Amino acid sequence: MNKLQWYDAFPEVWEATLETLYMVAVSFVLTVVGGVLVGIVLQLTSPSGLWPRRTLNTVLGVIVNLFRSLPFLILLIALIGFTRFIVGTAIGPTAAIVPLTIGAIPFFGRIVESALREVPRGRVEAAQAMGATNAQIVRKVLLPEALSPLIAGATLTLVLLVGYSAMAGVIGGGGLGDFAIVYGYQRFNTPVLLLAVVVLIVMVQIMQSIGDLMVRRLAHRR
Repeated sequence: MNKLQWYDAFPEVWEATLETLYMVAVSFVLTVVGGVLVGIVLQLTSPSGLWPRRTLNTVLGVIVNLFRSLPFLILLIALIGFTRFIVGTAIGPTAAIVPLTIGAIPFFGRIVESALREVPRGRVEAAQAMGATNAQIVRKVLLPEALSPLIAGATLTLVLLVGYSAMAGVIGGGGLGDFAIVYGYQRFNTPVLLLAVVVLIVMVQIMQSIGDLMVRRLAHRR
């Protein structure tokens, strides 16, 4: 069988790129929602938070640290049964969204917690003095004040998801990782493998540049 030449691989690369973007986009949205919720709860229930709950904070912190400590490849394999239960299959881009999201939420949750912790205590106390509830303080003080580091953290998480999506190709998750393994590594086709790597690098650079631009513009408005 003749090797697929890198310049003939563009249709397959394009399809794999779309699959990667699909996986990353959906899992990123789910990660942001889940991570913000986890981060808010971690911050609110901490000893210095607005709603100190030591037991809840400790249990949630242990769970977050547990998932953060697992290598993503191990998590992929461990969640095969759960993924099949959720989406009906353990392979393909849609199936990959499940471990991608579960693997990234703890990471982004800690970023959110750290960003909220850096909000000046004086602004929180001023809101409390005006009679604001905890929910109002979160919506109108903590999240707006932490927006710049949250965007920077979201960008970092987005880049992380691109790397995770490439690893998902090991178990048939589709996307550029799967393309690189099937058409490059398994067929000893280095140029095709490098083509997938280049596309991933360009994708990451574009995402990082957009995130950095958003952070800079937000900083100029303050």
